Amino acid sequence: MILGVTGNPRYEGLQALLERVARAAERLGFTPHVEADLAHLWPAHATALDPAAAAPDLVICFGGDGTLLRTARFVGPYGSPILGVKIGMVGFLTTATPDMLDSALQAVARGNYQVEPHWTLAASVVDPDGRARAPAPAVNDVVVHKAGVARVIRLRILVDDEEIGAFASDGLIVATPTGSTAYSLSAGGPVVVPSVDALVVTPICPHTLAVRPIVVPRAARITIDVLPPHGEEEVLVSYDGQVGESLEPGTRVVVTRGAWDAQLVRLGTERFFARMHRLLQWGDLTDRERS
Repeated sequence: MILGVTGNPRYEGLQALLERVARAAERLGFTPHVEADLAHLWPAHATALDPAAAAPDLVICFGGDGTLLRTARFVGPYGSPILGVKIGMVGFLTTATPDMLDSALQAVARGNYQVEPHWTLAASVVDPDGRARAPAPAVNDVVVHKAGVARVIRLRILVDDEEIGAFASDGLIVATPTGSTAYSLSAGGPVVVPSVDALVVTPICPHTLAVRPIVVPRAARITIDVLPPHGEEEVLVSYDGQVGESLEPGTRVVVTRGAWDAQLVRLGTERFFARMHRLLQWGDLTDRERS
């Protein structure tokens, strides 16, 4: 069994966790394939993780949600399930903690886990001259937004070629159900249960009371036109808040469902709303109950 290993090398204590994985891999019959950024922390020589050459049977990812999203874009197209071990902040997408590491690896060896598919987005950027850039994947969201300057940008939104309207705002988020609990939630968007086949389109601080988040079918094609600005505002498109590129007026971003699903491993029986309550304090009225 090929066990891919990814993580954020900046986290304190990661080397000790990798040493534990290396020992367990030898005992459980795993063949570790380690991403390049972790090679200096791995206790011995390890094969480099290259999913295009040898797709891992499972990937263990050390970090928070950001590290897991990066890992999903890396190995997701090859169908590898990802087991997230939280050593970051919120870790809403992860399923284990460092103190669960040994039992998690044993569960993997026994096949005692569930795989939860999370569908993705593909964003195609079309330049003003009609030239299309290579589609970019996102697990959480595709965001068109301003960069730095405290001024609004102007966007026009279409759903399946039907115009919703044009408005001024700080930007626009197109989120999957997975991403509905991330940036979209902070911008006032709804929480969407992962099993719901829908996209969320959430404006960021729109300069009008007439624009609100909307929910559309996941098969919808969302088109975002960058309209000529009043000033020299820089406009960007970003994928999962980690990868981005600049957009000039007249550029069009077309967002559709991606060609692959991110496969996230779940251990135990905790369900979606239990995670919401535990990690995001959803519905927590403890303070009111005490008053």
